[in-house]
Amino acid sequence: MKIYEGGRGLGGAQVTVDGAPLDPRFEVKTFSPMGFEWTYEGDGPRQLALALLCDHLGDPARALALTEDFMRRVVAELDNAWMLTSEEIAAALPAG
Repeated sequence: MKIYEGGRGLGGAQVTVDGAPLDPRFEVKTFSPMGFEWTYEGDGPRQLALALLCDHLGDPARALALTEDFMRRVVAELDNAWMLTSEEIAAALPAG
């Protein structure tokens, strides 16, 4: 089980997966060249949703297709400091 964590510090928004920086996956799509954000709906949260889903699913095309819904239902609702497990991400996705 992977653990994803996010928080804000002097360097801005930081997101890790199992303690290592999460790849923003700009090569799949760049919603926000500034990187990740959360707690609202917008381009920074879209980038985080895409990155989380790409890492979790290992399928960039499916991740991109699910990004908007996942951003609205999960990423926009995260607190300033947060933790998600791979099980929680799987539970938030549609079956299939």
